[in-house]
Amino acid sequence: MPSPARRRGIGGLLIVTLLLTPVPALASEAVPLTELGADSYANATSQHGTQAGPDTFHSGTTIVAAQQAGRFFDGGASGIAFATSTDDGATWAKGVLPGITTFGGGSYNRVSDPSVAFDARHGVWLISSLALTDTGGIAGAAVLTSRSTDGGLTWEGPVTTAVANGGDLDKSWIVCDNAPRSPFYGRCYTVYDDVAAGNAIKVSRSSDGGLTWQETGTSATGLGGQPVVRPNGAVVVPYLSGEQQIRSLRSGDGGASWGDSVLVATVRRHTVAGGLRAAPLPSAETDAAGTVYVAWHDCRFQLSCGGNDIVMSTSATGDEWSHITRVTNDGGDHFIPGLGVDRDSSGGTARLALAYYRYPSAGCTAATCRLTIGYTSSDNGGASWSRPGELHGPMELGWLANTAHGRMAGDYISTSVVPGGNAYVAFTAAAAPEGGAYDVRTYTVTGGLPITGGGRAPLAIDAPVAAGEEAPDLPATAR
Repeated sequence: MPSPARRRGIGGLLIVTLLLTPVPALASEAVPLTELGADSYANATSQHGTQAGPDTFHSGTTIVAAQQAGRFFDGGASGIAFATSTDDGATWAKGVLPGITTFGGGSYNRVSDPSVAFDARHGVWLISSLALTDTGGIAGAAVLTSRSTDGGLTWEGPVTTAVANGGDLDKSWIVCDNAPRSPFYGRCYTVYDDVAAGNAIKVSRSSDGGLTWQETGTSATGLGGQPVVRPNGAVVVPYLSGEQQIRSLRSGDGGASWGDSVLVATVRRHTVAGGLRAAPLPSAETDAAGTVYVAWHDCRFQLSCGGNDIVMSTSATGDEWSHITRVTNDGGDHFIPGLGVDRDSSGGTARLALAYYRYPSAGCTAATCRLTIGYTSSDNGGASWSRPGELHGPMELGWLANTAHGRMAGDYISTSVVPGGNAYVAFTAAAAPEGGAYDVRTYTVTGGLPITGGGRAPLAIDAPVAAGEEAPDLPATAR
């Protein structure tokens, strides 16, 4: 594999190539990987050769992925890269979104937090991102939406979704209502929090394919709100609250108003070793019946909270939530889950796929920790899960981008499931730096991953069973 220093593109141009074969350098014989992106920016101010935080969405035969490229130590990235497959993951085209940062023909200094959605009613692919400015520190100046009307292959300059107005926005996330019978079919929602207002959660909505947006406040405060839409049009937003809880918001009137938040669970958190940046942010999805699934990392099932597992809770409506179930139970430390659900499945035959980062040893140090990517799946709505498998690793922490909050593999892993088919996981993985440049790229498993049930039943509980550390107060920024 060539050195990252020799793979530089020109910032501001739309760079598109076709990926026909997997990339062998990081792929093991058992799990071949296809590269979805590498840092193409040439500026010397960011950590060249780094990517982070992918998100994906699947619709029809198309999968779109988006991720940060060129991470800065104190927040944000040089641009947003994308990868698009129009044949259910067989081949991929990739490039960078134009018109956002000064490195790509835009006016903002940096950008972060990409999130992907598809608006079926208007036939538009959307990528939300958080535009940052250097004025007075790294501040979230605006939430932007980039639009594609040709199936995710080329992208227009961004539309402004929300403006900070003296505040500081963070952790934007987008979803669209694609249920033809919903009274709000074709409405899209972007959730974000206002750091300067105590992490107040706000929602902007659009009914014209992302061209114009209207903002609504909520009574909630928190971080990482991830909206999902049920078939009846109700919007549910699980998020991490400042009270060390996973909570959820709900709107039944198309985002015009929001009820009080409800408790999903109190987070029990083992601090991830080695100084790795890993907040217990939720990953949420829905199935065909509208059941909402939310996963996060939590240490309650391990003795004395000695390590995190991936846990899950479900809700039929978003108002009341089930007992917590343990998904992983193979020891070590599990964190940063990416949950995917087959949207054509439901109930006892719902097909779930889950990827996550893992340390084989939870008690490692910055020098000895070895990061891997794990995967498990269920074909019976989470009643049982397949034996966990390793997609890639081990990786040394020094190979990853550095940030003010520690080394960073990414705040998110993303999993999209082809209805009736395989799961496609997008994750960042690192190789040893070469020539002074990082080698951190975004990958998926070539051909996708099967979804099976397995015989490991999860354990349901009513309350935490072991003492441990609580989730920390929300940081001033998690960009």
